[in-house]
Amino acid sequence: MAALSTEPRPSGHLPILRERGQHEVFCGLTGIVWLHRKIQDAFFLIVGSRTCAHLMQSAAGVMIFAEPRFATAIIEERDLAGLADANEELDRVVRRLLARRPDIKLLFLVGSCPSEVIKLDLRRAAERLSAAVAPTRVLNYSGSGIETTFTQGEDACLSALVPEMAEASPNAAPSLLVVGTLPDIVEDQLRRTFEAIDIPVAFLPARRAGELPGIGSSTSFLLAQPFLGETGRLLEARGATYLPAPFPFGAEGTTAWLSAAAEAFGKSAALESSIGSARRRAVAALERYRERLQGRRIFFFPDSQLEVPLARFLSRELGMVPVEVGTPYLHQKYLQRELELLPDSVTLSEGQDVERQLDRCRSAQPDIVVCGLGLANPLEVEGMTTKWSIELVFTPVHGFEQAADLAELFVRPLVRRERLEV
Repeated sequence: MAALSTEPRPSGHLPILRERGQHEVFCGLTGIVWLHRKIQDAFFLIVGSRTCAHLMQSAAGVMIFAEPRFATAIIEERDLAGLADANEELDRVVRRLLARRPDIKLLFLVGSCPSEVIKLDLRRAAERLSAAVAPTRVLNYSGSGIETTFTQGEDACLSALVPEMAEASPNAAPSLLVVGTLPDIVEDQLRRTFEAIDIPVAFLPARRAGELPGIGSSTSFLLAQPFLGETGRLLEARGATYLPAPFPFGAEGTTAWLSAAAEAFGKSAALESSIGSARRRAVAALERYRERLQGRRIFFFPDSQLEVPLARFLSRELGMVPVEVGTPYLHQKYLQRELELLPDSVTLSEGQDVERQLDRCRSAQPDIVVCGLGLANPLEVEGMTTKWSIELVFTPVHGFEQAADLAELFVRPLVRRERLEV
């Protein structure tokens, strides 16, 4: 049942349409596809069914030329029936894996379903195995599609890392932590920017398990991804200070995101001289895409949790008109600066009742629909132009240098539709 909330948004306008009903989400396990690339000496062992194994093989099929750092410990019927000792079976699989791959420094046990379903407490299993296979560290998190949407897999993974971060000295010099998995090329760009203005910076996740930074009251952090609500909460509980900012999508968003750090560290003047040329290039590059997208109406189904900052970018920098911006979960604290920049005309929805939302989409007849894979093909058959939301997660889109690439992702489906209609 949909409920129109009368609670004021942080920006003081627009109510939130909260829906709870049938929903379309992609499994949280798929976060492993980008996480295993990022943490170079980690391994992700999924504890799940053959269905989960097939999903990951399909989702990561593009990586057939390199041995991936993930696998599935398949739960058989005899395991679910209690005919086998699940902990004993898991221990055997882990020992065999580490014997084959001694380079693994961090092993994640990733539950494909809640503990009640797989009949195995992975938290306790991880604690037991950590002691047994040291110095390899064993952690666990849930990637269950029953409980999460697909980007929450990363939030769960990073949340598992936060307790592993050392306690920074109370007298440590102030430092910045950028939180969220970014492609290496984007991380390197951002690192150079912060180093140019003399802000000490570290990234979570680190590229290697042993490079986790310390954290404490001297740490300030920026979220690079809007779906890290639990990770942000745990960092604040460890004493770190959250720096409110829009997310670094587009020229405006990237400028505001970098400025939040520069202001906190007293480097605003240095930042302006450092990023001026990159910002001007991004603004100029966006102009030709604005010509194609100006006035186009766009409808976001809830899927990746990138929906709110993307809607802000598209409306303010490219002149698009967001009709409805749906998101699976609305972390108001971490999205406050984004919410303030959305146009007053937009419908903002949290959660999903997919049939009701489909009705609203059909009624609106937008120029582009951003949605998951499960909805895209049916909507294309109905004559709508769609953009897969998962592509926005797998493509480098943060920062000045990628601003035009991000805009192009929304032009492509329009070009495809035009060619099909010829």
